[in-house]
Amino acid sequence: MAVKTEQVEKNLVKLTFEVSREKFEEGINESYKKNKNKFNIPGFRKGKVSKAIIEKYYSESVFYDDAINYVLTEAYESAVKEAELDVVAKPEIDIDEIKKGEPVVFTALVTTKPEVKLGDYIGIELDKIDNTVSDEEVDKEIEATRKRNARIISVDDREVQNGDIVVIDFEGFCDGEAFDGGKAEGYELEIGSGSFIPGFEDQIIGAKIDEDIEINVTFPQDYHVESLKGKPAMFKVKVHEIKVRELPELDDDFASEVSEFETLAEYKDSIRKKLEEKAENKTKQETENAIIEKVCENAEVDIPDAMVQAQIDRMVNDFAQRLRYQGMDLNTYFQYTGGTMDTMRESFKEQAKKQCIVSLVIEAITKKEDITANEEEYEAKIAEMAKIYNMEVEKLKEVLSEDDIENIKKDISYGKTIDMMVNKAVIK
Repeated sequence: MAVKTEQVEKNLVKLTFEVSREKFEEGINESYKKNKNKFNIPGFRKGKVSKAIIEKYYSESVFYDDAINYVLTEAYESAVKEAELDVVAKPEIDIDEIKKGEPVVFTALVTTKPEVKLGDYIGIELDKIDNTVSDEEVDKEIEATRKRNARIISVDDREVQNGDIVVIDFEGFCDGEAFDGGKAEGYELEIGSGSFIPGFEDQIIGAKIDEDIEINVTFPQDYHVESLKGKPAMFKVKVHEIKVRELPELDDDFASEVSEFETLAEYKDSIRKKLEEKAENKTKQETENAIIEKVCENAEVDIPDAMVQAQIDRMVNDFAQRLRYQGMDLNTYFQYTGGTMDTMRESFKEQAKKQCIVSLVIEAITKKEDITANEEEYEAKIAEMAKIYNMEVEKLKEVLSEDDIENIKKDISYGKTIDMMVNKAVIK
């Protein structure tokens, strides 16, 4: 394949490559097979028209689009490999005029991986990060368990108090008009939970059962409905029921009911150990992040915007997938929040740029230190993944592509690089 490269600007290369006339003709034939049933030509049965007749009736270019799609991916990847380019974003591809019986010439504007000038990454000085577990945190965890195991009972001999669960009807009005989503009946609300607009729950305190009250609030400036942001509103509220939680006694019986332990002391000790394990993991993560941040500050790297945009694409796709798990799509999310794709992409920009820098810097250090994943580490990672996916190790290996294997080994080597920097850091 004839491949030519031209440096357009820093990290931007114009790549010119061609596809032979034989290969492109193969693509045209594949396009004909795929699309022949779609053509309706007078005097011929649908699907029985020859390629030559279709080309004569519609023009020779009728099969070009699919033919290009057929040949382009392989041709582009081969050209990139031959030119030894490290590409970090989708290319902008153009095609010169296609002439029958001649090779097809493509040009691609390709964003390449930027150079990283490393600064200090060994002996990074850092104040010690320590997430200790207090008695109050242990008590809070136990109290949450008591709350989950409480009996809910109704009371009718007093007014609403903070901490009560009330059953209410409400309807909201803005500028004297009821607004969408501002009405509900038989709604359960825990007073003091902070789940409603600021000030709403406080104004229910003191209300009696079957009492009608009016509540005046102002929607926050960052409220998810655009038309209500910062606006005053009035809610008509009726209290139907007041409920309270009756917490279980904090004793050995409680411990044996909610855990595998027989005594309250043993249960408390197990809670503390779990919290200390979480705190240790948090400390480890925060330490790693702080060191990586300093190492990146010490490095010099100019991130091309196309690379940032490609990372934003991945972040948007990940977010959309998480929404799908919740039964929502992006359009619905934007309607609910008042946002747009543009505002979402802009909100991801700084984070995307930071992720690009971190990835490039860690990669550069890994390469400089010649850190790789050995076979034992790879096998251990595969076994860990198989357990997560509930698959047999050999079955998992069968479905992994070469790119998957390469990425797994890359993740292992990057992890080793981070461990190396942490181990050699000076923590005061």
